[in-house]
Amino acid sequence: MSPPGGPAHLSTAARAALEHVTARSRGAPLRGPERVCLHFHPDRPFGAVPILVSLASDGVYRSQFETGISNGGLTAHPGGDRWRWESRMFGGAYDRAPDAERPKYGALDFRGAQGIPSVHIGPAPRFGSSHLRLRAHVLERTTFCYPDSVFEPEDFGVAGRMALRPGGLPDPLDDYVEAHVHGPLRIDRDVEALVLDPCYRGTEVERQADRLGCAVEWHGGFRLSAAELRAHPDYRGERIVQVGLEVAVDGRLDPRIIGDAARTGRYDRQDLKKVWHCLARYGAES
Repeated sequence: MSPPGGPAHLSTAARAALEHVTARSRGAPLRGPERVCLHFHPDRPFGAVPILVSLASDGVYRSQFETGISNGGLTAHPGGDRWRWESRMFGGAYDRAPDAERPKYGALDFRGAQGIPSVHIGPAPRFGSSHLRLRAHVLERTTFCYPDSVFEPEDFGVAGRMALRPGGLPDPLDDYVEAHVHGPLRIDRDVEALVLDPCYRGTEVERQADRLGCAVEWHGGFRLSAAELRAHPDYRGERIVQVGLEVAVDGRLDPRIIGDAARTGRYDRQDLKKVWHCLARYGAES
């Protein structure tokens, strides 16, 4: 019998999507204890409310189609790129489905299966300094592709047929196995832990996290000095380096500093996203 939140509880559209990807998948079952992680920035607002406050109040993690926010592209609308990619990947299963039924995006973390401690920066820090690590039963209703769906991949997997592995792309921020969780994601039932950057210790983010109703853990952190930022002008461009230097506090960057800059409204959101990419690419401590 499937656990609460397992495949038995999926909508018709979600079942059709899972079946479509399963038929295209190959390989042996996951060995365990792999986990799906959902990255995000914990100090960003959702409308007028901090995102962790919204998660604690609602108790549900929602897709970009519902929220209209993302740390990647903003194309989750009928006819947009995200809509088109999902139609292709899932055989049109969601084309006429309500937005609430759409899958939630994350990445598959192989580190636990390799005997590496699970508390680390996560498999896809491109999308945020922190992540929700999901419980093992969520794997039963998750599909995977490599590389990211933005590249319109041909290789897919499910927990029972998984031949996908990262390791083929030159930029480590792009090199992850994308995960699509089908069906509702509830914090109390489906989330094992929220893993935060240590720059948020003793802050309002930690206090909000403590009210989320799941375990709170800490990874090694992201730190980047101004000198290190200047050393990589070709990664996101010299202009982004200059934005990063302007944002830096006492000659350094961390996720909290970038979040503080974002809330001032003085900086272009896409510029700060690229500054974050520099920090995530060159400033990971663990």
